[in-house]
Amino acid sequence: MITRVRATGCSLPGVQDTFMTYMVYDDILTLSLVQEACLLLDVPADVFLKLFGEHFFLFCKQAGYDTMLRTLGGNLIEFIGNLDSLHSYLALSYQEMNAPSFRVEMTDNGEMLLHYYSDRKGLYHIVPGIIEAVARDFFDSNVTMVVLNQSEEDERTGKKEHVVFLVKQTKQASKTTDQDHSSLERETLLRKMKEKCVSLAGKKHGWDLIRAVVTSEKGSLHCTFRPSYPNKLWVEEDTFCNAFPFHIVFDEDLKIRQTGVNIQKFLPGLQARDAMLDQWFTIIHPQVTFTIESIRKFINSQFVLKSYKDNHITLKLRGQMLWMESLGCMLYLCSPKLRSLQELQDVGLHLADLAQHDVTRDLVLLNQQRLAEMELTNQLERKKEELRVLSQHLEAEKQKTETLLYAMLPRHIADQLKDGKSVKAGEFEVCTILFSDVVTFTNICAACEPIQIVDMLNSMYSKFDRLTNIHGVYKVETIGDAYMVVGGVPIPTDTHAHRVANFALGMRIAAREVTNPITGKPIQIRVGLHTGPVLAGVVGEKMPRYCLFGDTVNTASRMESHGLPDHIHLSTFTYSKVKDAGFNIQERGQIEVKGKGQMTTYFLLGNPLMSEDSIMGKEVGGSCLYREDLHSQSKESDKVPDVKTGRGDTPSDGVVTPGSNRLDPLPSFAWDITPPYETNEENSASNFKSRLCVLF
Repeated sequence: MITRVRATGCSLPGVQDTFMTYMVYDDILTLSLVQEACLLLDVPADVFLKLFGEHFFLFCKQAGYDTMLRTLGGNLIEFIGNLDSLHSYLALSYQEMNAPSFRVEMTDNGEMLLHYYSDRKGLYHIVPGIIEAVARDFFDSNVTMVVLNQSEEDERTGKKEHVVFLVKQTKQASKTTDQDHSSLERETLLRKMKEKCVSLAGKKHGWDLIRAVVTSEKGSLHCTFRPSYPNKLWVEEDTFCNAFPFHIVFDEDLKIRQTGVNIQKFLPGLQARDAMLDQWFTIIHPQVTFTIESIRKFINSQFVLKSYKDNHITLKLRGQMLWMESLGCMLYLCSPKLRSLQELQDVGLHLADLAQHDVTRDLVLLNQQRLAEMELTNQLERKKEELRVLSQHLEAEKQKTETLLYAMLPRHIADQLKDGKSVKAGEFEVCTILFSDVVTFTNICAACEPIQIVDMLNSMYSKFDRLTNIHGVYKVETIGDAYMVVGGVPIPTDTHAHRVANFALGMRIAAREVTNPITGKPIQIRVGLHTGPVLAGVVGEKMPRYCLFGDTVNTASRMESHGLPDHIHLSTFTYSKVKDAGFNIQERGQIEVKGKGQMTTYFLLGNPLMSEDSIMGKEVGGSCLYREDLHSQSKESDKVPDVKTGRGDTPSDGVVTPGSNRLDPLPSFAWDITPPYETNEENSASNFKSRLCVLF
């Protein structure tokens, strides 16, 4: 059998995604794929392999081998008997093909036994699937096969697998058109014979009458044909040796008695008086022991013999074994086994050395062209595979580039730039901007090594970046120890102030997990928030940035610079947006703000309606924190969340009670977040840790 395997996407570890058509793969891989398929389909291996055999037969028909298979024999026995010859022919193109061998044996009681020999263990269940499909499709009959014996055949070299099948063949119940036509022909023939007998009945009698009927039909009864043999062979010895230049005759002891003229030229040692065949050749196929009994057992198989190296030349012969009973000798009619013109030259032969009636000439020339086509196909397939791998690498690099681009710019802005579109500046009527910095950062830089500063900022900013994904705010930029985010830009949202406020609380918690390299204690940050209008747009070409402009940016920066360590400083406008959302806010009073004069500001102390784990995105099975997220998820799942907003069930700030329906949790993140810093809870807000703040 020839196996062509192609797969796209395999779940087995260590197995490539695709398989090359003309590449030989180890049977361990085949058995692993079979085992995995059986686990996925929940079917036994023998059932799966039998189904594969049926599919393989259909595949061979569709691949162009239909006509070749149909011409192997007129019945199932002849078909099986010629499979080895077909494999031998295909081996000219597929040199590394390791095909099985088949032998049909008829018992005394008329039962058919199929002997299967293979170097590849564990695949014999494929045979019933193929044979049953062949009988059903080509010979219009049903076949059942039962394994009678399975063993390691001692007769074959290397202890190969030998399986014996009992084959029962029955005709299908429904008659085809061809069968009806054959029956009609038989009836017509019998009627004509009967009429002929009536016309000759008065003239001839007995055997003369029968002989006259048969002769008058001019041989139309094929079953009456008998070959005629001459009394002596009308061929001279020299003529026979020249006509079959590569034949060998050997006796029961494997002693060589006669050889062709050309085989003598390449292996002159065969002419020695006591030359033994097994001293000069080894049997390649079928793999049987080199005895006359084993050869006679496989007499219907095509034999391939390989000579031992003589003058660095190895000659392979393939042909038919014929047993001559009267002489007690075996005649091996053979020809050199060649795949291409290059092999012809390597052996030292020429086309003239082959008999003109020998089809090996045509096979070499035709196979030379086929090998060239196969090599071209193989090269194209390898190039296709290389292009596929390069395409995967290109896609991976593209993903990296897009990830980097999306880290610098908002996604929809980056998509517009990738498409070559110009990005117009946009005006946002209201948003909330946050600035933060590290307390005594200048002193830390003066007393530490640069690498320590980089490690500290990287640890802090990585935690802050994770929080931006949790609360849906946009990171604008970082300059030194300053960190700037905005809520409501570039995607407007009604909960921009609540998002930034919760983000600020998360920043303060995350900062306690970052160590000051001088003191070894947690660092402290100042945070300032302000709400107002801004103008946003992309600035620059070499390193484009999405920047915000307007007095709101300056005021937010003033809130940060006029704040206190470990405090979140709010402007009046931000306070007005979050005062009714359940946050714990303390009025600071009026302060002098540079460039702004007297301003009434506030400190954001916490959110009693949310636990620290919820703010940090660590709560197991946590719900979406904001009303927009609820609506976006409901649109994706085509479901309306059953969230009650009445005053009798939930507070006016939109808190979802523990009994309310939960949606899918937030997506997981790749960063490794350590446990939050332990804080002393001095109020009774811990009673609300199980309640999540869902804001309008």
